Amino acid sequence: MMAVPGYTLGAFMLVLHVKSVANYPNGKVTKSCHGMIPEHGHTPQSDPAHNISVSQMTFKPGDQIKVTLSGPPFKGFLLEARNAEDLSGPPVGSFTLIDSQVSQLLTCEDTQGSAVSHTNSHEKTEIKVYWNAPSSAPNHIKFLVTIVEKYRIYWVKIPSPVISQPNVLPFTTPEATVEPMPTTLPPVSHLTKSFNTSDCGSKKFCIRSPENCDPEKELACVFLSFTRDDQSVMVEMSGPSKGYLSFALSHDQWMGDDDAYVCIREDQTVRIQPAHLVGRSHPVMDPRDPLEDTAWRLMDGVMQCSFRRNATLPGVKNRFDLNASYYIFLADGAADDGRIHKHSQQPLITYEKYNVTGYPQNVGGSHSLFLLKVHGALMFVAWMTTVSIGVLIARFFKPVWSKALFGNAAWFQVHRMLMLTTSALTFIAFLLPFIYRRGWNWHAGYHPYLGCIVMVLAVLQLLLAASRPPLHDPRRQMFNWTHWSMGTAARIIAVAAMFLGMDLPGLNLPGPQKTYAMIGFVAWHVGAEIVLEIHAYRLSRKDEILDDDRIQILQSFTVAEEEGHAFKKAVLAIYVCGNLTFLIVFLSAINHL
Repeated sequence: MMAVPGYTLGAFMLVLHVKSVANYPNGKVTKSCHGMIPEHGHTPQSDPAHNISVSQMTFKPGDQIKVTLSGPPFKGFLLEARNAEDLSGPPVGSFTLIDSQVSQLLTCEDTQGSAVSHTNSHEKTEIKVYWNAPSSAPNHIKFLVTIVEKYRIYWVKIPSPVISQPNVLPFTTPEATVEPMPTTLPPVSHLTKSFNTSDCGSKKFCIRSPENCDPEKELACVFLSFTRDDQSVMVEMSGPSKGYLSFALSHDQWMGDDDAYVCIREDQTVRIQPAHLVGRSHPVMDPRDPLEDTAWRLMDGVMQCSFRRNATLPGVKNRFDLNASYYIFLADGAADDGRIHKHSQQPLITYEKYNVTGYPQNVGGSHSLFLLKVHGALMFVAWMTTVSIGVLIARFFKPVWSKALFGNAAWFQVHRMLMLTTSALTFIAFLLPFIYRRGWNWHAGYHPYLGCIVMVLAVLQLLLAASRPPLHDPRRQMFNWTHWSMGTAARIIAVAAMFLGMDLPGLNLPGPQKTYAMIGFVAWHVGAEIVLEIHAYRLSRKDEILDDDRIQILQSFTVAEEEGHAFKKAVLAIYVCGNLTFLIVFLSAINHL
């Protein structure tokens, strides 16, 4: 197992997941039943482009009335019936579907079927349903619908004509169908130049990746700064992105209950939006009221945005006190029509908690957390170094190191030491992702499953080796084949797990270089085995017998034999040197993430 993902923010998955119509393509929008308001961070459209028609204008309890929603193509909707004299009240009555392929019933306010929504995000132009009038229906009913054409374009509570029970007073309440919504947004200005890093460490608290980069000179520089100004804090964020940039303040290195801020590109403008994270769900966009002096700039593929907020915001939900210390996450990713998607790489995470309003500092972070780095490094050492050398020694060096060492042949002692080291490193590395994740990761593909198989095989190999029968025991041949088969299977599966693990976001290794390096490492080992096999075959042609289940070369100590042993030692030395070189390069790459 190279790295179990989903990590921390793995974690900080900035995929908009709010209680809204548009963000639920399956239409499961019961959280929006009461307000019927998509929390997209945009202002709803004011002039309805769709309309609701009804099959009759009067009704009696028990009647079934056809309701038709029609208009230009739309993707999502939420339809309810309300008391026309109390539109903020609960839904009234229930619905019956006409086409369950495009519409579905929802349970709102504990009343089954009291609302209707979409079943998918395909475009629709007409929806038809039946409304069932309850026995306790009020005198006047008005149908309300929220329509989502696309993420940024939606209408809230479009009203229908009022339908009434017979022999009741006419409906005279003024029509006020839409709850008050903010129609103005904080003024946004355009930045005229790039952010300056000269005050980092003296007046500004700065986070930069790569460390000490300059956004004025380096397009790839990711930059975040906080400047205290009396009771407020000025925030500046910059980095390469065609979709969005974001940062979050967190009490720990886990996603959940965090204070986040997102700068989202929308055509040729940038929307600056506060958000918050609940558990391991995606960010929920919040009102922009706490943000002031918002500004942005787009230039050469780089997005820059800035805003000011008070250091403390008592009474404002989800906004943290900036006078405290937090871990800081930085992420970027794609955005489509103002809707953000999963970050393009593992977020940058500061090494420790910082107080951004305290002493100004210059700090960095890592795209890979320490436990995951150690996990990858230990697995690489175990399955690409110690086990590989141990296999070569057991396969080819029995006649070379046959002298006794502490009661057993030297080759066996070295082989056993390397395999025990492999098992110990595997066990430690196996535990680290579970310690970090505090459980299983269901979003890491096949990698953790293969890792578990490798761990089981490693334990079985130890148990099998401990019960190895004597040399001439009848069971010895079965042991040899079983030991070889399990070991070979473990090595193959371990290599497959490492290939899969390198592509997970936890280590954030550079690709495709990582794949080429791993292929080169495997080819290096296979090449060494082929060379030694050819050499062993040539020697065996002279004089060989079958002893145990391996080839033993039986010759007197001749010059040819000494040369053969010297050749094997030279191949092993070259192999080990190359192996260690690959290992150092790999560990260095992990350490610099």
